[in-house]
Amino acid sequence: MYKKIASIFVWVAISIGQAYAVFPENPINIVVSFAPGGATDITARILAQAMTKNVGQQILVDNRPGAGGAVAANIVKGAKPNGYTMMLTSSVYVVTPSLKKPSPYDPIKDFVPICEIGDAPNVIVVKADSPIKSIADLVAMARKDPNFVSYASPGAGTTPHLAAEVLKIRENINMTHIPYKGAGPAMTDLFGGQTQVLFGSLASVIAQIQAGQVRALAQTGENKWSDLQQVPTLAELGIKDAVSNTFQAVFAPAGTPPDIVAYLSKQCVTALKDPEVIEKLKQAGLATTALDSAGLRARVAKEVPYWKDVIDKGGIKGE
Repeated sequence: MYKKIASIFVWVAISIGQAYAVFPENPINIVVSFAPGGATDITARILAQAMTKNVGQQILVDNRPGAGGAVAANIVKGAKPNGYTMMLTSSVYVVTPSLKKPSPYDPIKDFVPICEIGDAPNVIVVKADSPIKSIADLVAMARKDPNFVSYASPGAGTTPHLAAEVLKIRENINMTHIPYKGAGPAMTDLFGGQTQVLFGSLASVIAQIQAGQVRALAQTGENKWSDLQQVPTLAELGIKDAVSNTFQAVFAPAGTPPDIVAYLSKQCVTALKDPEVIEKLKQAGLATTALDSAGLRARVAKEVPYWKDVIDKGGIKGE
């Protein structure tokens, strides 16, 4: 009898091992938390194409925008944890749970990290003919008249908005936030003089910087963007603890088997080390980081409390 039970356990173990060994047998779905055409969607399509070559199955992109990434998150949270449904999202992943009450998901418990694709700084810009020549000018102006300076962002709760809130907290200043439905309208009103400053993602402002239409005062990343070496980071300007990169990353539902997580993480990182993929991501405004599951987990664990603190201190509420 004992031999029979033991043989059953062996058969089950072998069957499970074989199931993992042949994964994936079907196409894999990547649910994207933003609409087609945006930076996150472009990133998803670059990664999907690269991973498809390696895994032997098609990687399908499924755009489910809305509610600061919560629509996509709830779809993936409720999916079967079998590796066939993943989510590709941005830094909203670590921000939205602190913006919305009640929190739509737990970023630590409801998902398992697969890989971080890359990140990019936010950039603080003014019109090319603005009297604001530097961050020091901006801070001095805000201190002189707290109600004078207004800044645009692509939306309440976006990482550019939160980057501005970090600057306000660190420098003890006040500026009036004017949220827009995207970077395009925000840039239009900057040119029109409705706002004095724009906090935007790198991808949304770099073309105007390079064309000389706007002046970049600072970038918020830990390191300088390769094509913006002339623009200082906030840290270089003496403003500490003000790093606010926007990252893009992949997650799976909690409960996804460790073997499948390890496989997907490895395939993601391998795809991201392809020079062609790295260049495509750079053109899309993303510096490749290619962090595996453990590296992404560490980032999430660090950023969730960081942004909660900023949101709480600023009294910020999501749209």
